[in-house]
Amino acid sequence: MPNTASTKKRVRQTETRTERNKFRRSTMRGWIRKVRESVEAGDKAAAEAALVKAYKHIDKCAMKHIMHENKAANMKRKLTAQVNAIG
Repeated sequence: MPNTASTKKRVRQTETRTERNKFRRSTMRGWIRKVRESVEAGDKAAAEAALVKAYKHIDKCAMKHIMHENKAANMKRKLTAQVNAIG
């Protein structure tokens, strides 16, 4: 357990940031799942709409350093390729 006031504050800040990051990460994963489900169903319009939302959340996670920028770029590239393959 922390003894000083500054370390107690750091623990509180870490818990708050962890919760915020978990929410952002799970929201991003949810939109990625929606894109993949639309691709599997063959619904190109729904997949493109979900892809726009997924892009937004992936970029937000990369900007907030929840994930690496290169990983975000790779995820966006793969999702786009899946949506474009619907034809």
